[in-house]
Amino acid sequence: MTIPKAHSVALAGDTIYVRGGTHELGATITLSKSGTSAEMYHLIAYPGERPLLDFSSMATSSTNRGIRVSGSYWRLYGLDVQGAGDNGMNMSGSNNIVEYCSFFENRDSGVQLDNGASSNHFINSDSYFNTDPLFENADGFAPKLTVGSGNRFTGCRAWQNADDGWDGYLRGTNDVTTTLDQCWSFMNGYLKDGTPSLPNGDGNGFKMGGSDDKLLRHNMVLIRCLAFDNRVKGFDQNNNRGSMSLINCTSYGNGTNYSIPGPIDSGMVATLTNCAVFGSTGTIMDSATLSTNSWMSPFVVTSSDFASFDTTGMRGPRNPDGSLPRLPFMRLADGSDLIDAGTSVSLPFFGTGIDIGSFEFDPSTFVASSGDIPDYFAVLQNYPNPFNPGTAISYQLSAVS
Repeated sequence: MTIPKAHSVALAGDTIYVRGGTHELGATITLSKSGTSAEMYHLIAYPGERPLLDFSSMATSSTNRGIRVSGSYWRLYGLDVQGAGDNGMNMSGSNNIVEYCSFFENRDSGVQLDNGASSNHFINSDSYFNTDPLFENADGFAPKLTVGSGNRFTGCRAWQNADDGWDGYLRGTNDVTTTLDQCWSFMNGYLKDGTPSLPNGDGNGFKMGGSDDKLLRHNMVLIRCLAFDNRVKGFDQNNNRGSMSLINCTSYGNGTNYSIPGPIDSGMVATLTNCAVFGSTGTIMDSATLSTNSWMSPFVVTSSDFASFDTTGMRGPRNPDGSLPRLPFMRLADGSDLIDAGTSVSLPFFGTGIDIGSFEFDPSTFVASSGDIPDYFAVLQNYPNPFNPGTAISYQLSAVS
């Protein structure tokens, strides 16, 4: 049974299992039905298996999405989506959950939320190597244009996308809110082979907003997020006129680490609390509310404050439960004066207070600082291989509208 056929007969509360192996697909899979909070639809990997939905045979076209989620109350789990002619996933529905999925080598953004998509939650998912023909639109995760409010990303990674890791650029909607928690964005603005996505790729880690007229508000909340080695900017206001709240974020090795120069609309606020940087901070508007950030007095940050600057494994396999790998990169070293030095926020911590930066120092697992700072970075193709070896399942699906 194909996924469209299973969709046609499924009832709210049903689960559609997808077997492991490579499924070669030539048409969009559309999930248009809507469940309820008590009876969601489920499209998930068969237990113990990892299916790859390969849309590489599609032509490059703005209508050739891999999965289109126009319905609401769906849960998708454990799926890999490759090679779509446009977005790997395009979501316009609401109250959907996407967990432990990956989107890569699609010909526009790996994931795009628009047309009012609201209150969706992406958990422990990756989006990488997405490249459009002109290198100007393909982001990792794109809650942009006509997106709705209340969308969340938790534990997600975006890397080596032609344009940005996350892109919140608006067109046709205003005053929406998006929340990111424990997300990593790195090496965006570079292609899979490591070459820059010039001349059009923006190369930002977290683009927090922007609009054609530079007047729209995308209220962004970023908690414990990490930006590193992005070609242009780590955290980018991009003329966003909405509120921006950065809590316990870390930026390192980007063209510019923090670019939040203002202005914002009356009544909006820019807040940076317990954030860290190693290297030049960048530009932050004078009206921003700043609390215990690493570049502020009395802190003097040196390489010895961090356990490691080695990025090995940051794009590597996730833990069996889908959570992010625990690695020493940009974690605080034992003895750093950034430990327990933060302003109290509603986040868990060890010790007498919360730390500064994305990662809370855990005395039971700390790594001593090497003090070594890399002189350059190189693209090492140790990215996760989502392919589950198996027999290719080849079939052509009729387009579903």
